[in-house]
Amino acid sequence: MSTGRPCIFFDRDGIVNESPGPGYVERWEDFYLQPGFVAALRTISAKGYPAVIITNQQGVAKGLYTEEELQTIHGQFRAMLQAHGLDVLDIYYCPHFADAGCECRKPKPGMLLQAAQEHGFDLAGSWMIGDGERDVEAGQNATCRTLRVCAATEETTADFRVEHMDDVAALLEKELDPCG
Repeated sequence: MSTGRPCIFFDRDGIVNESPGPGYVERWEDFYLQPGFVAALRTISAKGYPAVIITNQQGVAKGLYTEEELQTIHGQFRAMLQAHGLDVLDIYYCPHFADAGCECRKPKPGMLLQAAQEHGFDLAGSWMIGDGERDVEAGQNATCRTLRVCAATEETTADFRVEHMDDVAALLEKELDPCG
């Protein structure tokens, strides 16, 4: 059993920022930070948990944007968070095609395992929060607790479900013990 600290992992599109729908956030002007994410980040920060973003970014493989452009978006996102007095510890992304067979693309747990190795996280005490079942599966594959943001009519195997990102902070306030 790991003696590391737990982490709260967040999917990006649909959780951190508004979902672009069937497309991709290809430029900063299309990135709309969700107030519910800011509230959730404030809650976990107050309880002593680090936050890490775990995101599939197939748009890189499709040539819609470069890794450098993606890193610029992430840099501007972090600057926006810092203006709120917040930040995330790290951002991991899979730039590969869905059928590439890589180990990092969710629902595989590669990005979570890499983050745990690099930062010494206790995955069994950690959470994965996402809006898709592949986020839930990635979290479960890494032994994390899971929270899915989705309609009550959608099936999920997540440990917890809320219907709106605005409901995440209250659930975490209730379920998380102070850390660190």
